[in-house]
Amino acid sequence: MSDRLGHRTAAPAISAPLPAVPAPENEHPGHAGAEGPAGVAGRAESGAAGTRNGVAGRAESGSSGGGWVGRIEAMTPAGRDRGVDALRGLAIVGVILGHWLVTAWVVGPGGSLRISSPLIHLPELTPLSWVLQTLAVFFFVGGYAAARSLRPGTDGPAWVRARMGRLLRPAVPLLTAWAAIAAGAAAYGVPPATVRALVLPVVGPIWFLAVFAGLTAATPLLLRLRPGVTALSAGAVVLVVDALRFGLGGPAWPGWTNLAAGWLVPYALGLGWARGLFASRRPVVALLVGGAAGTVVLVTVFGYPASMVGLTGAKVSNLSPPTLAAVTFGLAQVGLALLVRGPLDRLMRRPRVWAAVAMVNLSAMTLFLWHQTAAAVTVVAALPFGEVPGLLSPPATLGWVACRLAWVPVFALLLASVPALVARRRPPASGRSSASGRSPASALR
Repeated sequence: MSDRLGHRTAAPAISAPLPAVPAPENEHPGHAGAEGPAGVAGRAESGAAGTRNGVAGRAESGSSGGGWVGRIEAMTPAGRDRGVDALRGLAIVGVILGHWLVTAWVVGPGGSLRISSPLIHLPELTPLSWVLQTLAVFFFVGGYAAARSLRPGTDGPAWVRARMGRLLRPAVPLLTAWAAIAAGAAAYGVPPATVRALVLPVVGPIWFLAVFAGLTAATPLLLRLRPGVTALSAGAVVLVVDALRFGLGGPAWPGWTNLAAGWLVPYALGLGWARGLFASRRPVVALLVGGAAGTVVLVTVFGYPASMVGLTGAKVSNLSPPTLAAVTFGLAQVGLALLVRGPLDRLMRRPRVWAAVAMVNLSAMTLFLWHQTAAAVTVVAALPFGEVPGLLSPPATLGWVACRLAWVPVFALLLASVPALVARRRPPASGRSSASGRSPASALR
């Protein structure tokens, strides 16, 4: 394996919804007692029950003040495990910020664009990928949320249909818009390399959506199995595939089996979490220590890439498709996530902090799918101005990183406008119902 991987990538109480807030797209209940996703709050009880929840929430965290902060606080059930929602919010923000920092566009010969990355030129930034590649946490919390939502007696097919609708809805306008942009650019004579450099990062998150949707659809079946055995079996598949690819010099195509098997590991662990698999601290610490140790061995002994994100031009990526190193790294992330959930839950008792996390969870999938569009649109707008630092200049120095950080607020402002625009394409929330028969308008997610 070391021959194939020896390159060492030193360079991989209110009963009505809030105004102007998009209807939920993805239902992820984070704990018992929540109807909606582990996004914000479960069912916002009307009448006296809603009042009790709002009063209880404010009694725990102090006065939340008026405005949207107070309204979100009032709509949150007193017993909600906000740490779960914080984990999902951190996972989404980590992936978005990571992509914004490691995706670079460079003006090449003839004025065409090509994709690059600061990690290629600045290997000392590789540890950033260990912090900002948080997909395993998202799959883990997603599995937990799905298991808590699909309770005994729930109509499985209806539950799957409702989930698929919420997952796929934000992808339709994304694909439609970029298909039109690509066609228009080609007709206008834009070099194919430039079109490809813009479109590939933008549609890249679709692979994640496809895998997550597939695991979600399989949840009714997966819940009939033992989650620990499922995770172990999926990890064994990844091990065998990697051994065939790297140890025995086999073809690359079997590696795409790992796209499902690799992310099934944290998803199944999330299902197990909902069933009490991590009731004690010992297995949690074992995940963190064992996963971290396994990753170190795979990188230093077997030559897996040190970067946990893919690099343009690299022979092997830990993500495309996932390798055994990505799986062990994900195990460590899951262990760490479980250890920090309690402190995060206490931090979420601060109304303003909780409101910010709640707003991210409201449109988590929309934000994830559209975040590279915000960056690409900014890059296109900068094209007439040449090599704009941090946007179109070579990502070869720490100065580029500083300039890119300065552009991040611009990306964020553009991205913040997307959920409202996507929401306008949806039917009124009161006309939809979840798999449980309740209107999703009664929940923040």
